[in-house]
Amino acid sequence: QVQLVESGGGLVQAGGSLRLSCAASGRTFSRYPMGWFRQAPGKEREFVAAISQNAGVTYYIESVKGRFTISRDNAKNTVYLQMNSLKPEDTAVYYCATSKGVGLTTNRGYDYWGQGTQVTVSS
Repeated sequence: QVQLVESGGGLVQAGGSLRLSCAASGRTFSRYPMGWFRQAPGKEREFVAAISQNAGVTYYIESVKGRFTISRDNAKNTVYLQMNSLKPEDTAVYYCATSKGVGLTTNRGYDYWGQGTQVTVSS
């Protein structure tokens, strides 16, 4: 049974930083790309960032480029999202997910999801 558990969310002022973590179990972690998504109130869940199996390739939504960094530690079965220069519009529930291997920037490309962690950025 695949389990993904996010942590690291919280309340931060605009311009601050947070580091999200996602611990995975139940699957050979290093074989699968991983992604982060977010869902703000009243909006659809959107892609934020993805990383290939060996961390050689990363993808980001345009609005977070230069501010967010996705990384992974395959020895710890964990994927991270370092978020700097946070803005109020980054407020959302953040989810990690394991990829099917295709469609890394789409919801359809992922088959297992965590429960989410709340990130709130105050102005």
